[in-house]
Amino acid sequence: MTAELVSPFRLEPSFVTRIWGTVDLRPWYDFVASGDPIGEVWLTGDQCRVAEGPLAGKTLGEVFAGHSRQMLGEAAPAYAHGASPLLMKVIFAKEKLSVQVHPDDRLAQKYGQPRGKTECWYALAAEPGAEVAAGLKPGVTLEAVEAEVSAGTLEQSLEVLPVAAGDMVFVDAGTVHAIWPGSVLLETQQNSDITYRLFDYGRPRELHVAKALEAIRLHTDAGKVAPKVLADRTILVEGAYFEVAKMRVDGVRSGESMAGSNAGAPGLSYLFAAEGSGTIRPRQAGDFAPVALPKCGIVAVPASSPAWEIEDGGGLDVIRIAAHWPESVA
Repeated sequence: MTAELVSPFRLEPSFVTRIWGTVDLRPWYDFVASGDPIGEVWLTGDQCRVAEGPLAGKTLGEVFAGHSRQMLGEAAPAYAHGASPLLMKVIFAKEKLSVQVHPDDRLAQKYGQPRGKTECWYALAAEPGAEVAAGLKPGVTLEAVEAEVSAGTLEQSLEVLPVAAGDMVFVDAGTVHAIWPGSVLLETQQNSDITYRLFDYGRPRELHVAKALEAIRLHTDAGKVAPKVLADRTILVEGAYFEVAKMRVDGVRSGESMAGSNAGAPGLSYLFAAEGSGTIRPRQAGDFAPVALPKCGIVAVPASSPAWEIEDGGGLDVIRIAAHWPESVA
């Protein structure tokens, strides 16, 4: 690896406690909590550490602080440098999450945060009857939302969606939403942890009703996204901040064949093993050491990476998440 290049690297997951989570993450992760339940496995959090290689032991936040241009590429706008743009998580909900909303970039910056939170959920698995909520029913007003928060009846105004394995749900900033038990979700989002809770089922946690009402958009683009099936991949969702695609790896695939829609200007992408396992190898021997991609593991592929290929280790289905940049930070 040279000073100008940063090769692919695997990140260790971070297990984050949540009051609505579960203690046993098997078979997804070989992890049983000894204390508080785990609700989220952060795959690309700023605190996640590089597992091996030249950057081993560094947090992802430190990697971006020291290698921002190599990670993001020349196409990334100036405002994006210095920080990771995306956060990926696997969500394990044993109980209902709060009914909540996230601000867009402008509102987040009004309150001193660098960015808002647009996200999407890909269902890795779902039990019969699994549901999520994304958006408000037609005709619901902000006044009605405020009254239903006080009455504890807000659920009746939510657009409820059944969820099956393989479904993709887009949740843009300003959407009132909720995740309910019954599914395991891969969440891709802007790298922000801002949540304004409207209703929390009696839990002793802070609500943020005034800010939530300011953030809510009555009409958003949230909802299920129909997959776009191409010859070599399935596009699950395309948006201003990210593109998420699913790809089967039989034998060996080149990195170029897995590039996103911004292939003309290489950028940051992540590879998540939804099924099976594989290995990322250099196209030219010696450029970097092979990187293992276990099931439910994630590998960062920097914009400056040397040429690479991925080899199937058995039944490998990859979710490739590519960072995108909106025309502005609005």
